[in-house]
Amino acid sequence: MAAHPLVVLVLLAFVAAPALAADAPKRPNILFVLIDDMGYRDLSCFGGARAATPHVDRLAREGIRFNQFYVASPICSPSRVALTTGQYPRRWKITSYLDNRQTNKRRGMNDWLSPEAPSLARSLRDAGYHTAHVGKWHMGGQRDVGDAPPISAYGFDASLTNFEGLGPRLLARFPPNADGTPFRHGPTDTSAKFGGPGVRWVERSRVSEAFVDRAIEEMKAAAKQGKPFFVNLWPDDVHSPCFAPPGEAGDGSPAANYVGVLRELDRQLGRAFDHIRSNPKLRDNTIIMLCSDNGQEPGLGTSGGLRGSKGQLYEGGIRSPLIVWSPSRVAKAGTVNNQTVLAAMDIAPSLLAIIGVTPPSEGKMDGVNMSDALLAKNQSPRPQPVMWLRPPDRPGPKNGLPDLAIRDGKWKLLVDRDGSQPELFDIYTDAKEEKNLADGNPDVVKRLSERVSAWDKETTK
Repeated sequence: MAAHPLVVLVLLAFVAAPALAADAPKRPNILFVLIDDMGYRDLSCFGGARAATPHVDRLAREGIRFNQFYVASPICSPSRVALTTGQYPRRWKITSYLDNRQTNKRRGMNDWLSPEAPSLARSLRDAGYHTAHVGKWHMGGQRDVGDAPPISAYGFDASLTNFEGLGPRLLARFPPNADGTPFRHGPTDTSAKFGGPGVRWVERSRVSEAFVDRAIEEMKAAAKQGKPFFVNLWPDDVHSPCFAPPGEAGDGSPAANYVGVLRELDRQLGRAFDHIRSNPKLRDNTIIMLCSDNGQEPGLGTSGGLRGSKGQLYEGGIRSPLIVWSPSRVAKAGTVNNQTVLAAMDIAPSLLAIIGVTPPSEGKMDGVNMSDALLAKNQSPRPQPVMWLRPPDRPGPKNGLPDLAIRDGKWKLLVDRDGSQPELFDIYTDAKEEKNLADGNPDVVKRLSERVSAWDKETTK
């Protein structure tokens, strides 16, 4: 007896459905590691000689390393805003690190990132991801700002932060000074007074360990829910004050402690990387991204001779190492991209493009989709220039430091707001910014000055 045509269609659909599902590309897990105040040349895979970082080095060998990646600001809070929103941070009146209310007001800044801002985590949560922020936040909830929105307001299902955010917090217990007196770190002490759920104290040298523990827990939580994960793992190392584990502090100097902390951070990050590698389902469907939020503090990290440091618009303040790891997606493992200029604002739209999620409608992203470059499919140039504003509390023109900067292809121009004191460099041939070419290229100076000046006016709130 012949089967009814409708029954045949239903059976065919039932048989074909698993195959179609198997063929459909799975949305990747994402682990985003943001190291705090690490210099461009601190990692040994980026030429660092003071501390071996074998776990991060392996990540670079198996992935792709970028030498022309820029953060949006040479200081933490605005840098983090750009990575979160895909926009220039000054659009949200965050132009330096978030401090107490009085200091924020004096600098013309908001006390926190508006929850109305676009958020990569929110887009991913809405697309079915389990989202978690683990580590430093510093986009609201610091010092005396105890009424900032919780981290969950930005699209995170779970969070664990430090003294510069609200919600469950991991606070550092510092060892005593050499003379036995207590070591005081004012911001931590202030944050502890906020109260709230989940405050836990940990020895300073073990904070990164605790953050990695929690990040691994969140990856496991996603698996139990049958969801892909998006986990921010943003340790507050190697930011000062640095306290290396016992036996790792060398001569006990700040610089030696910094090196010891970097070694320990590499060991701890290695546990997160190994958790992903050891599970084929994770290894074959996870993207790991690693970078720093800004340049090094003088006397601690190193930029390898790049001019400037944290708080400055020269290369040492804004150029960051960037590693992208994804064995099933990176076209050629071990690739080093020396050509493509990438910006922090590009991370959100590029990841959304890789995943196939429409960017949020809260505001037009300043970043561009550079997903092909991130996955080593090409080394195409960024179609738009990248621009920067000097943090308002950092030395400016009176100290010989410029207000604005713009990078367009090989050219980088630094200039004061009134158009004076232009410094023009060919970054591909002069990454150390030693030879000012402004006098010989007046047309380039004029074009870039007008462009960055227009941007300065357009993005001012």
